[in-house]
Amino acid sequence: MTKERLKKSIIKFECIGFLIVILFLWANEIFDIPHNVIGSIATPINWVETIIESVVVLVLCITISIFSLILLKRIKYLEGFLYVCSFCKKIRVGKDWIPIEEYIREHSEAEFSHSLCPKCAEKYYGKYLSEDNK
Repeated sequence: MTKERLKKSIIKFECIGFLIVILFLWANEIFDIPHNVIGSIATPINWVETIIESVVVLVLCITISIFSLILLKRIKYLEGFLYVCSFCKKIRVGKDWIPIEEYIREHSEAEFSHSLCPKCAEKYYGKYLSEDNK
């Protein structure tokens, strides 16, 4: 599951949970659940109270969804850190260390081809390059 789909699923399930709370509020008002289940005193239907409670739950739903999106964005930022070995340049993925080429190949469309920068060419092959020029 991609991270974007996961984020949408989290928000969807939060909204479904709040919708269930609203449905329960309306069912309680219509069917007087405490009276019918445990035999408490019957109460008349109060539509204004139910509407106010529903609006409060909707406001909570919107607030929680916004905070969830902010926190999920923060998690995405924190997951963006790559731990790279200072010596061999392997990347830590969970408990494993894999070559940087393998990591990038798995997480992007990039392909690798090896070459030498001028400094490394001079450092490691300088004497051979100078012999070729003679």
